[in-house]
Formats: sequence, structure tokens, C-alpha cells
Amino acid sequence: MKLSALVAAGLFAVVLALPASAAPASPPETFPGAPGVITLSGKCAKLVVAKFDATKGCKNELASVTLANGSVTFIFTSDGKALGFQGDGSGIKPASNGNARLPLSLVTTGVGNKMTGQVKVAGFCTFGNPYAGKPIAIECTAESKDSSFTGSFRTGGKLVKKDK
Repeated sequence: MKLSALVAAGLFAVVLALPASAAPASPPETFPGAPGVITLSGKCAKLVVAKFDATKGCKNELASVTLANGSVTFIFTSDGKALGFQGDGSGIKPASNGNARLPLSLVTTGVGNKMTGQVKVAGFCTFGNPYAGKPIAIECTAESKDSSFTGSFRTGGKLVKKDK
């Protein structure tokens, strides 16, 4: 009986000595993540629709929108117009250099905050995780039967803004 009391006392002392930080850490944030909107700041390096180069007016912010159904859209804006590269988030697979790849099914277009047009496409977006605290690139290319679409964005490595 004395041995079990001694073991119990020893375990109690060990538990008390554990630092509070020994609690399980929360999992690292993933990108694109849970439903909501994430805004990344950085530099729009390229935005081309067919033969029209919209890079000059491209805004230095990129939105990542994840819907409850798992759809993920990366939205580039230029001169008040929006171009979104959309795919099923469940299809995201690892790519080279720690990046991930989203297969695309649609390119959406719009003005301001309203996305009104859509074109069926084949293509992909390759991206890193902005929560890692270092600059990442998001590069999207897609083709429809009539056109091609390219968007390239590089973050500055700062934390992202989230909106639900």
C-alpha cells in the first residue's frame, strides 16, 4: 500500500511541475482554410485574360474565398474588375517546394464585389501557406475552349486579414 501511495504522490508532483505550455498546441493554420475570406497583401505580378494584359491596374491585394461547400476562389482585381480562379478545395494536393495545387474548374468575372460571369476551364493554382510568415507566391493558369487566363501574386510575408 505504501508503494502505491508513493507512486501516486510522485505522479501528482510531476503533473504540478509541468509548465502550462506543455498543453497541446493548437494546430497550425492552413491555407485556404475554413469557410470565409482571407485577404493577402503583396504584389500582383501578372494578370492576363486572353491577349489583354491587366497587370498594370492589378491591385496589390488578393482575396481567397472558401465557401461552406469547399469551393475555393482566388480573386485578383484590376481597375475595379475582378477575376476569380475557382476549384474544389477537396482536390488540393501537395506540389513541389512545400506548395499545394488546386485544380480549377471555373474562372469567374465581375465588377466590384459582384461575381456575375463564369467560364468552364481546366487549369490549376499553385500556392504556399501565408501563415508560415514568409513570402509566398500564388500562381494560377487556366484555359477555356476560347481563352486563357493567368494570374500571379507574391505576398510580402505579413500576416493575413480574415473576414468571416
